[in-house]
Amino acid sequence: MTPTTTHDRSTVALAAPTWRALASSHAARADALTAGHRERRSRSERHAIEDFLFEYYPTKPAQLRRWHPGAGVTLLPDADGPAPQARWRWYAPDADGGVSLDLDAFLADRGDTVQFVVGLLTATAARPAATGCFGLHEWAMVYREGDAHRHPLPLRLGAAGTDAVVEGHRIRCTHFDAFRFFTPEAEPLNTLTPTREAQVALEQPGCLHANMDLYKWATKLGPLVPGDLLLDCFDLAMDIRRTDMQASPYDVSSYGVEPVAIETPAGKAEYVHRQRGFAERSSALRRRLVEVCRPGSRP
Repeated sequence: MTPTTTHDRSTVALAAPTWRALASSHAARADALTAGHRERRSRSERHAIEDFLFEYYPTKPAQLRRWHPGAGVTLLPDADGPAPQARWRWYAPDADGGVSLDLDAFLADRGDTVQFVVGLLTATAARPAATGCFGLHEWAMVYREGDAHRHPLPLRLGAAGTDAVVEGHRIRCTHFDAFRFFTPEAEPLNTLTPTREAQVALEQPGCLHANMDLYKWATKLGPLVPGDLLLDCFDLAMDIRRTDMQASPYDVSSYGVEPVAIETPAGKAEYVHRQRGFAERSSALRRRLVEVCRPGSRP
């Protein structure tokens, strides 16, 4: 799908009191979502579960609280002048002082990215959700590493017990950005060999990492994504991250979190239950992200 490049497509005009209220509400929600991370950062502390989104993805809390109205929206001026977006990249004023996203300018810079994201999300949405992986990607990342692993947390079953779980299951990871962290000994145990080039062909909506990445794609689409959609993607990503670590081989009890013991039948059932819930939530967000890339659509 190729994005269009027509300049003037504004279809909704927001009066200043309205867009100021929306921007303020967005900033307050963003602040609440990032409060723990910002507090820990001020003390130079790290939370292996909750700080991951700020380490793995490059978006900072200050960027999250910046509100974008999305394409097709004009922010009307008031007595104080035009909306602050007038000073932001890819926005342009009109003759009456209204401000809206300049799609021509944005797509000239990011059109290839938009096209890739739409293609990936559309292909992912067209596939059935596979729910038989049981989060074993995290286990494969520490397979046969002993006590040397990525997070400063002990292994819940110890190194030998963790290796036994990996060896006793079929590993079926479809996500390249998870697979690339597999240990060399774990790579040949996977039923697939995901690559960056095969990403569009392999990603599927049951994958926790593919669904967590909706937040990444929302940030890549920048001002095309309205603020509420960006924070909805972040909120989903944080919920997925918690389950990802609960189902991992790490002992997360120091954070007051119960494990999802995927090495047991009950743990597997719980993981699949959550996986299906995330797939349902991600389906709606994936659809909204694709829609904001289509001319004349609304999220």
